Amino acid sequence: MPKLESQPFESKLDTSGEQFNKNKISMLSMLEEIDVLLDEAELGGGEHHKERLSKRGKLPVRERVFHFLDPDSPFLEISGLAAYKSDYPVGGGAIAGIGVSAGIECIIFANDPTVLAGAMHFYSVKKWMRAMQIARDSRLPFIQFVESAGGDLRPRSNAVVGGTTHFAESGRQFYEITELSKLNIPTVTVTFGTATAGGAYQPGMSDYNIFVKDQADVALAGPPLVQMATGEISSREDIGGAKMHAEKSGLAEYLADNDLDGIRIAREVMSHLNWEKEGTKPRFSIEEPLHNQDDLLGLIEPSLKTPFDIREIIGRIADGSKFEEFKPLFGPTIICGFISIHGYPVGVLGNNGMLFPNASQKAAHFIQLCNKRNLPLVFLQNITGFMVGKDYEQDGSIKKGAQMLNAVSNSEVPHLTIIVGNSYGAGTYAMSGREFGNSFTFLWPTAKIAVMGGEVIAGVMSIVRRGQAIRKGIKFDEKKDTEIVKDQQIGHDKASVALKATSVLSDDGIIDPRDTRDVLGICLSVVNNKKVQGSKSFGVFRL
Repeated sequence: MPKLESQPFESKLDTSGEQFNKNKISMLSMLEEIDVLLDEAELGGGEHHKERLSKRGKLPVRERVFHFLDPDSPFLEISGLAAYKSDYPVGGGAIAGIGVSAGIECIIFANDPTVLAGAMHFYSVKKWMRAMQIARDSRLPFIQFVESAGGDLRPRSNAVVGGTTHFAESGRQFYEITELSKLNIPTVTVTFGTATAGGAYQPGMSDYNIFVKDQADVALAGPPLVQMATGEISSREDIGGAKMHAEKSGLAEYLADNDLDGIRIAREVMSHLNWEKEGTKPRFSIEEPLHNQDDLLGLIEPSLKTPFDIREIIGRIADGSKFEEFKPLFGPTIICGFISIHGYPVGVLGNNGMLFPNASQKAAHFIQLCNKRNLPLVFLQNITGFMVGKDYEQDGSIKKGAQMLNAVSNSEVPHLTIIVGNSYGAGTYAMSGREFGNSFTFLWPTAKIAVMGGEVIAGVMSIVRRGQAIRKGIKFDEKKDTEIVKDQQIGHDKASVALKATSVLSDDGIIDPRDTRDVLGICLSVVNNKKVQGSKSFGVFRL
């Protein structure tokens, strides 16, 4: 297998300096906090609930996933810290992630029965929808481990999040499951326990159903509701039992003896899917980077006020640290070039400052080139936005910025985005933020996501208040305004941190910087389940 013919990046990072060590200590502290939260997510609804289920012969949800995956294969969890600091346990009462079973890459969504008996709510529904979106966009078999009491019907202060309720969203997933089947993407469901009301349609809309004997209970209405609605008195087995569905209703294709048997059957189903990836395999030989992954821990100062060279990250995720830079002397605040990651050739874009007009032009040109070469794009975000001011407006900042936004919007190769620092305003979209349809978005613990920085927002609002006072002819209270500015800055900065963003599933999760290369490698393998084809709607404009 050939090697990428590029020169290795020469690192200039001072790993012995005081600032580097301070940054590293701060990053390790953030990672320690995240590890504690991930351990909390693993507990789900608490150890006592796990013990209760164990007495009934049931495995914890993560053990179900573990046994389904191939031995020693990776599992890339999606939104593991959903619902952080909400009314629900960390993790949102469900697990989603990408793994390999019977040699086939797939995405798994699993209800956690230790949290509200697996009842669905805003966070778990959003995680479920994200899992199906990944299945659709990357052509991955979709696996469901179902044990759900239906929708969480309790009134809650946060029932409305982002302008919608979980009830309003909770019907779309049935459409999505059906769409996956229409697109010839297999859907496999193992039902381990209750699947009531809307939850009954999780298996109801699936291609393959495996029900666990004496545990699965799948019905539109349980015995009490049936009695109230019709006067009929029936047992749970008569209405929704696994054996009944396998023998009489025909909803279940396979009847499993217990949890492990159900997982065994699911792996057998995976093995006969006759599934092949449509994309390409790694083209180049895999070479470990020349520079240490641990160096990434000390690269970024936590306040994000100290500039750093994004090439230092590129040199630590690229095979052999090899990097062919594109237009290195033009538009220097955006770095573009060609690398390979775990043997997959990609184009990479990273920020070394704000987007000036010439940087936007350069990026648009590069994105179009990568589309013509069918190269996936990796975006490394540390962006506070487009440069503003008279000279830049006259140089066509809007027009040239629109060229970049147009190129990103119309690009059809997969986009993989890692937010390592700032991600503000229109810069977020220009660097392929989630709303621009990228394939994956992951955060470093140092990421901050907002309309703009807290200091800038607070300063702008202060200027507005000062102008209002002048127009009204009233005295401006400097002391009070200083207090308001400080409070607004603190409030905005707290709202923009990575943990806050990931809690509402604005991304696919926070990752350890040292895992960036491997996470991107998994994602590149995943997006190659579908043929990678660049846009044919534009050529390469000499911008």
